Amino acid sequence: MPKDYFTMDDFDLKDKTVLLRVDINSPINPSSGELLDDTRLRHHTKTISELSESRVVLLAHQSRPGKKDFTNLQKHAKRLSNRLGKKVSYIDDFFGSRAQNTIKKMQKGEVVLLENTRFYAEEHVLKNRDFSIQAGSHMVCHLSKLADYFINDAFAAAHRAQPSIIGFTEVLPCLSGRVMEKEISMLTRALKNTKRPSIAVLGGIKVYDTIEVMRNLLENDMVDKVLTTGLVANIFLLAREYNLGKPNIAFLEREMGSYDELTEQAKGLDSKFSGRIDIPSDLVLNDNGKRKAILLDDLPADLRIFDIGLDTAVEYRKQILAAKNLILNGPAGVFEIEEFAVGTTIIFNAIAESQSFGVIGGGETVAAARNLNLEGKIDHISTGGGACLNFLAGKGMPAIDALKHSKKLYEDGHYD
Repeated sequence: MPKDYFTMDDFDLKDKTVLLRVDINSPINPSSGELLDDTRLRHHTKTISELSESRVVLLAHQSRPGKKDFTNLQKHAKRLSNRLGKKVSYIDDFFGSRAQNTIKKMQKGEVVLLENTRFYAEEHVLKNRDFSIQAGSHMVCHLSKLADYFINDAFAAAHRAQPSIIGFTEVLPCLSGRVMEKEISMLTRALKNTKRPSIAVLGGIKVYDTIEVMRNLLENDMVDKVLTTGLVANIFLLAREYNLGKPNIAFLEREMGSYDELTEQAKGLDSKFSGRIDIPSDLVLNDNGKRKAILLDDLPADLRIFDIGLDTAVEYRKQILAAKNLILNGPAGVFEIEEFAVGTTIIFNAIAESQSFGVIGGGETVAAARNLNLEGKIDHISTGGGACLNFLAGKGMPAIDALKHSKKLYEDGHYD
């Protein structure tokens, strides 16, 4: 079926100059400035490698102003060079004369990485403005004159509306890179899969976002069942009038302030979709670093909840193995501590063992999957944190909207 946006297969990019927006935002050691993980860089190497006969100008960001890891992209260029097996030149300029002169002199096959896009005020001041206003930014005006195409491969930033992400829509044909194309394809497949049963396992600590995901999945009948874990499960326990105990209430208040609205939303979903949202039947408390299992009847707890119980994990595993379609976001507990990674391990391994189509996403989720060496064993592990959540929640995705808009503009002869 034809896509409603262009991909790299739709144009001959040989000997062309392409602006390639990537998301290589990475965890950094604040002392040495070294990258602690280069997963996102590795994902983009496929797209860059396929452009071996083009002149490739990389646009990227690292962190944001005020953060300790808000830094230049010199180390990123070095790591990319190692991963690609070819030189990636770092230019400590973005759209000024040095950057422009470098791009003009590029030869076929060369790759340059321009400076952190977020060093420049336009990236912040013009966010969420419409295409035409962003197209008038200095960065777009200067860089677009030097390029033939704009390729967006930055799915992890696809929920952002900033000049380096959507600003080129009005002035250059815009294509999806391989990361972006795969993300759209796999996440769409998970949401539209007609094979049943379809199950979502939703946990972690981003409760506001996750409840929006849950609502979208249930209201549009994309899943038959939701299995809750983590803080998401705790909110639904509160909604069903279980008293979690002072330590857990205090933690909720620290994490999200007032949680009354969330509890009300959970009650509403429980009522509307009766029998389709599962909560844990048992829990694990942190008793001086040791697991202490309790049943719901044992609540309120005088210790913090750190994991789902074994009975719950086994029951969830059973349902996961019987499913035909699986969507997972969020670990089941404090998986960073081995003692409390049991629930997460059982659930994630069940998804890897399942014969169903499965996708998982979210920052913590991906980290947990990597810790369990499950890369390559699950159909799709999303590179996006907030972007993946927005997609699953059915919320706006400016970068994807921009790609679709560009295809319409092209078909109307706008770029001629």
